[in-house]
Amino acid sequence: MLSKMNRREMLGVCAAGASAFCLPSMLTARQPKTKVKTFTYKTVGDLEIKADVHRVDDNKTRPVMVWFHGGALIVGHRGGVSGRVLKDMLNAGYAVVSFDYRLAPETKLPEIIADLEDGFTWLHQKGPELFNVDTSKVAVSGGSAGGCLTMIAGYRAKPRPTVLVPFWGYGDLIGDWIGKPSPHDRHQTKFTKTEAYQQVSGPPIADSRDSKKNRGAFYQYCRQEGIWPKEVAGWDHHREPEKFYPYMTLKNVTKDYPPTLMVHGTKDADVPYNQSTLMAEQFKKHGVEHELVTIPNGEHGLAGGDPKLIVAAYQQAFEFMHDRMR
Repeated sequence: MLSKMNRREMLGVCAAGASAFCLPSMLTARQPKTKVKTFTYKTVGDLEIKADVHRVDDNKTRPVMVWFHGGALIVGHRGGVSGRVLKDMLNAGYAVVSFDYRLAPETKLPEIIADLEDGFTWLHQKGPELFNVDTSKVAVSGGSAGGCLTMIAGYRAKPRPTVLVPFWGYGDLIGDWIGKPSPHDRHQTKFTKTEAYQQVSGPPIADSRDSKKNRGAFYQYCRQEGIWPKEVAGWDHHREPEKFYPYMTLKNVTKDYPPTLMVHGTKDADVPYNQSTLMAEQFKKHGVEHELVTIPNGEHGLAGGDPKLIVAAYQQAFEFMHDRMR
């Protein structure tokens, strides 16, 4: 996926979790002929917000998985699904719908989540007719910020998704991990404040491929200064934390929340491992079916973890999803 991005963005975006997860090859059969079509699911002013739909090139009705790309809600695009994900999901009989959404800071959090909600409405209303999918059950997945959106979909999307598989995601948008200056080298930038803000000056966008600026550097600046919540949402998280609560999964778990499997590495310096343990505590408290697959020494995106454990984790995630979609 990163090969499709501006090289300058890669420096910041790898830290932001824009890389897609790669499922293990569950099937050995030759990959069927597939197709991808791009649709505009929403228009805001002159901005078309799009979705890519990948599916086997046949007339069969397919189950559907929604994918949300990562990138700290600042960088990324619907092309951020790895070839391995597509291969395994398509071989298993799924259609994969990858949504763009408007990016911060030009667009703020409530409007970003409105895009998520409108995407699901479009999928349910138009998907069966436009690309022949069965929307009676919908799986959702994504990594990092995409994992955050995956979990938000668990209570904001209507109807609720069937199953969620967030990878190294987070349900807290205002904690010290994101709301105070980061101590990690990966979040430091040589950009001045003026230079950082120049990277995101302009009209709203929903696909960072449409920008030649270094949006990843702006993300790094936000983490360096501890201002990510304010830049993404437009509110001061120290003075008005309650304004964030409707958009924080940590505050919105109920007994009706969908079954969820999380995957996270213990040495993740971008999204701390405890973001998943905190969610696991909430799921347990409310009686929600859930699993947390832990990768010892895994960094953001699981780099540094035992390759065998990583393969097993992805297989467990796939099977968790597939079993609940039957």
